[in-house]
Amino acid sequence: QVQLVESGGGLVQAGGSLRLSCAASGINFSIFTMGWYRQPPGKQRELVAEITRGGSTNYPDSVKGRFTISRDNAKNTVYMQMNSLNPEDTAVYYCNTRLGPLRYWGQGTQVTVSS
Repeated sequence: QVQLVESGGGLVQAGGSLRLSCAASGINFSIFTMGWYRQPPGKQRELVAEITRGGSTNYPDSVKGRFTISRDNAKNTVYMQMNSLNPEDTAVYYCNTRLGPLRYWGQGTQVTVSS
């Protein structure tokens, strides 16, 4: 079965950095679009970064220039480097993969940014 396992979350002070990782199994990783979403407390889940099979990336304005998504197809892993974190980045971060109608989610990892 498909598994997405996130790691790298935690507590960080404002201005700090974290690197999230998501290890995938059960899919042909190299052909799937990989993404990171987040869900702040009391809010809806939102896209924060996406990378296609060809390496094209997409970010919302709220994280552009601070977050960087990358993928290592040899390791079936997607990463997200998060810099200049602020308290508004506090959320549960979810790894996502999609291909056509297929979509899978990880269990989420908590990121908390203290002021």
